[in-house]
Amino acid sequence: MNEATRQEARWQRATRMQNAQWQVGIARRRAKAGTLSRSAAGLATACCLVFLTPELHAQAIAITGATVLPASGPRLENATVLIEDGRIAAVGTDVPIPTGAHRIDATGRWVTPGLINAATQLGLVEISSVPGNREGSDGSAAVSAAFNVLEGINPASQIIPVTRTAGVTTVVSAPSGGLIAGQAIAIDLLGPTIEDMVIASPVAMIAAINEGAKETGGGSRAGVMTRLRQLFEDARELDRRRNDFRRDQMQELSAPAADLEALLPVLRGVVPLVIRANRRSDIENALRLKADYDLDIVLAGAEEGWQVAASIVTAGVPVIVDPLANIPSYNAPSARLDNAALLSAAGANVIVMGNGFQSSHNARNIRQAAGHAVAYGMEWAAALRSVTINPARALGIDDRYGSLDIGKVANVVIWTGDPFELSTGVEAVFIRGQPVPLTSRQHELLERYRTLPPSY
Repeated sequence: MNEATRQEARWQRATRMQNAQWQVGIARRRAKAGTLSRSAAGLATACCLVFLTPELHAQAIAITGATVLPASGPRLENATVLIEDGRIAAVGTDVPIPTGAHRIDATGRWVTPGLINAATQLGLVEISSVPGNREGSDGSAAVSAAFNVLEGINPASQIIPVTRTAGVTTVVSAPSGGLIAGQAIAIDLLGPTIEDMVIASPVAMIAAINEGAKETGGGSRAGVMTRLRQLFEDARELDRRRNDFRRDQMQELSAPAADLEALLPVLRGVVPLVIRANRRSDIENALRLKADYDLDIVLAGAEEGWQVAASIVTAGVPVIVDPLANIPSYNAPSARLDNAALLSAAGANVIVMGNGFQSSHNARNIRQAAGHAVAYGMEWAAALRSVTINPARALGIDDRYGSLDIGKVANVVIWTGDPFELSTGVEAVFIRGQPVPLTSRQHELLERYRTLPPSY
């Protein structure tokens, strides 16, 4: 049994009971909404137990009658999404449904790819005020390129179910702090172990050249850039003179050898470098760095990005933005609410993040952030791409994620309507083809205190 087969077996074991909860939850919600009678809800509950038998667990799932937004193509009305073996098997208005497939009537519903939040610390930060619940930094130095957050992830984090009930199925969980914070990973929000969740490790290297990084360069942005360039030069020198390094016949390096080694995939263009930069001059410095070293970079923040949109587009650099970042400051005096719209209109690959870079608790708010971008001029289809296919492309995982294309991982969300409308709810979430329960600690507390005194 190869690793892929073992991983699939783990996913199936871990989600059998979740499937039951999901089916029962769907039936109860529709019954409350008046779309199912009590008897129909009971029938659906009974049917879900049959669906969970080992023989039927791996059966095809057909979501029918929906408005389907693939993210990679035009909207499809009264369409079907067919899921087989955890992958998208077919999408269209005339899809043959295999005999025995589990059918989900999504008439009046919208179906999209699972949302991707490319700037979180999900699984790394549980309670930010408690040091024992913060795993996003090694805290040792300004340069921590060798630090990978992978084994700091907590698959049992209570924030993960909260986030996926908002339609977010995939996130980038990243380190923070210093000049080079370390290596970020991409994970799906499903699985009892880190191995079950991980998609790519590392998926990016995280750096900062904004106001927060000034102290790493002696208090000056120019010092930050000088230090960063020295790190790149030393990494290349170490790569060329490994034998001299082992014999201690090299000059003193600007960082430990392990950190310089970790920068080599970045310098070779294998791993993208996510650079936090807000001020126009910071953005221009990042673009200059890309040109000098032929790097694959992604800008994060870019609050004044609209001012240099043409340069960003010419350089082919994706931009992670917060559409709610509109408060002018000394560091970004020209921040404005239509930044995302202006960048998108210029042709930039815009990626929307939810309520701040590397958010943990607010990672779920990405759809509201995309909705704000639409409210301030971004085209609706562009906003959908900004939380699906665009982040997947920027991070090099678009061969498997980001759209409802045949062969891709079946991360799928069924919505009650337009996902960027606040009144819209999530009716079902599939991760890797597995239905996941729309329950969380928040839902449990709601039910406990729905009536007073609470029942324990």
